[in-house]
Amino acid sequence: MGDRQLSFGEALRLSEQVAGYFQQRGLQRGDCVALLMETRVEYTCLWLGLSQLGVITALINSNLRGDSLLHCIHVSKACALIVGCELSDVLQSLPPLELSIYQYSDVDLPALLPGATDLRSALAAQQPLPLSRSPQCNARDKLLYVYTSGTTGLPKAAVITNLRFLFMAAGAFYMLRMNRDDVIYNPLPLYHTAGGIVGVGNALLNGSTVVLRKKFSASNFWSDCSQYNCTVAQYIGELCRYLLATPYKHAPQEPLHQLRLMYGNGLRPQIWAQFVSRFGIPHIGEIYGATEGNSNLINITNRIGAIGFVPVFGRSLYPVQILRCDELTGEPLRNAKGHCMRCAPGEVGLLVGQVDARRAISAFHGYADKTASEQKLLRGVFRPGDCYFNSGDMVVCDILGYFYFKDRTGDTFRWRGENVATQEVEAIITNCVGLSDCVVYGVQIPHVEGKAGMAAIVDPLRKVDMEYLSIGIRGSLPPYARPLFIRLLDEIPRTATFKLKKRELALEGYSPELIRDPIYFLNRDGVYRQLSREQYASLQAGTAGL
Repeated sequence: MGDRQLSFGEALRLSEQVAGYFQQRGLQRGDCVALLMETRVEYTCLWLGLSQLGVITALINSNLRGDSLLHCIHVSKACALIVGCELSDVLQSLPPLELSIYQYSDVDLPALLPGATDLRSALAAQQPLPLSRSPQCNARDKLLYVYTSGTTGLPKAAVITNLRFLFMAAGAFYMLRMNRDDVIYNPLPLYHTAGGIVGVGNALLNGSTVVLRKKFSASNFWSDCSQYNCTVAQYIGELCRYLLATPYKHAPQEPLHQLRLMYGNGLRPQIWAQFVSRFGIPHIGEIYGATEGNSNLINITNRIGAIGFVPVFGRSLYPVQILRCDELTGEPLRNAKGHCMRCAPGEVGLLVGQVDARRAISAFHGYADKTASEQKLLRGVFRPGDCYFNSGDMVVCDILGYFYFKDRTGDTFRWRGENVATQEVEAIITNCVGLSDCVVYGVQIPHVEGKAGMAAIVDPLRKVDMEYLSIGIRGSLPPYARPLFIRLLDEIPRTATFKLKKRELALEGYSPELIRDPIYFLNRDGVYRQLSREQYASLQAGTAGL
């Protein structure tokens, strides 16, 4: 980050100072401290120091405000809060918090929140607590709470134990053959699994150098990689599409970077080959896995579009299964004996992972909220008493053992008697409109069975060519999968890990009386034209002849 850097010795000393300071404040094993801070080099040292005492750190999303922020603090049962000075004003808008507040800044604080402690100054005067004198902790102790993105409700605090941290951080390092001499570019938020565990873990466990950027920038990505001599870079979600959408600035023969590997999750199959070809990426490591889940997969063979590989003979050692299910509800289908049924190769189904508390690779530690944890489990899947983690993801496995992501359960909707996978429709539209953000969802129309497709496209300048888009959709999608409505808007709400939130848009619907954005309707001639009030009225009355 800029010119600021920490050596391993400096990081160790700072973390031991954190441990010593909070030990004197009375914190002990099992307590929780909430950490609300933007990316900075000291971020990891703060929770690392707390971990010496067995104290759990709740990594709070720095973009949260209001009720969502309050929820994340309360659900963690934190007794203290460390806040970066850049986010101090966020706390001022909240009701009084009944916990100790510590403010941290890179420089002297100009002002403190009422009752807060200047943590940077306090640590500067603190003697380190050597690791040898730290309380005894074990591998299964809770280390962190990492929150889910909250795309379908309030975020949930997933439990990361010491052992799970080791498994997540070391897994990618060894499977992708990284080494301690690698310089890894990490533009991802540190409060999330990808940046804060799988990324930073390369430094903590393996001695690699990690380059942090406060916020991802498509225009600065390659220049950063070149400037800091990065050999590996991380990606997540739609990051690769944003890079691909940047204009060409270099001659084809001019090297942009020295990367030998990019790894992460969410590289869409539709742009995979184009991305690798344009930017000259020798190797892609696509990783699949939820923060709280045990159905983790990895593609280390450059297989385009695959999220992982498990050979058939390895299924007994790594029990990940694909179950037949109702594609609309995501509920597993059961046979006459009440047992779930496995999918055949090429058949789309629900990905689940067997829970075995004795093995780090397949344990499920759930959330801080035990009720939410139970909702993610399936019991009696193949025999009485067994237990599987429900990923909520629809995938397909080919005959060789490669897994491919299809959609999230709940993102599929039914129209004209057919199931529509939103991700496939999004990919077609995205390519037609120059890689702009796009989400597809189902909306209810009165007097009509199922849900009609609606696409929301980011187009602040209203440049989308509806004639061209109409041709592209007609040529690429069957009639039942073509969105009936298209909405152009300035921005789509998005999580900090680049997941587009569609729930709010789906609830808003398609009423031209309530929505100011332009809404287009698919006419009988296959062309999208602006939805008129007369057409809307006929849709509501059930006389549109759908």
